[in-house]
Amino acid sequence: MTAGAPLDSRIGVETPEGVALYLEPAGVVPRGLAWLIDLAIRLSAYMVFAMVFAALGAAGIGLFLLALFALLWLYPVLFEVLWNGQTPGKRMMGLRVVAADGVPVGWVASAARNLLRTVDMLPLFYGAGVVTSLIDGRCRRLGDLAAGTLVVHVPPQRQRRLPAGIDPVAAPPGLLQADREALVDFAERAAELGPQRQAELAGTAGAVAGSADEAGARRLLGIAAGLTGRYGGGA
Repeated sequence: MTAGAPLDSRIGVETPEGVALYLEPAGVVPRGLAWLIDLAIRLSAYMVFAMVFAALGAAGIGLFLLALFALLWLYPVLFEVLWNGQTPGKRMMGLRVVAADGVPVGWVASAARNLLRTVDMLPLFYGAGVVTSLIDGRCRRLGDLAAGTLVVHVPPQRQRRLPAGIDPVAAPPGLLQADREALVDFAERAAELGPQRQAELAGTAGAVAGSADEAGARRLLGIAAGLTGRYGGGA
């Protein structure tokens, strides 16, 4: 059977750490709605700043211009870099900006994609950006192409469960919080891992697992069950 075109718009990328990710690029409509939400937020802030700084006379004019600059240029960059790739509008629409390889967007890339909005807006109503997004297979506007970024849908959170039939085991004393979180993550992913892979990971846990085999892996699962209070695959 010959492989045909993908049945959906997802794209596969591999992070620098070697982790395979599947990203679903966002189309023009959800991106446009996210932009309108952010626009409404910025216009509201603009009106508040105008009223507040108008009472400060000449000094207020300078402060108002600084606030206007922040709303126009710093608002998207700060949110995208510091808020997991999301402005308030993108978060409400379930979107996120990422680098082309799926890693979080950085300062330079975010600044570049937002500075180039002035080009995407030409000639009117984001004409260049809309046309480019419709032509590009990953729905990227000119700013995204130049900055090497993507706007993608945020994948839904899956409820992971611990494997069934696991008896709780007391955690060893002095177990660090980071180690506890790693054990719970291992247990929640156990169903996706084969027995050999579980045993291999148990070997990296050292004395906590006791042995680098299936018994060691089962002990780690038991410790995770005791830490979370979730036994037998319960939620």
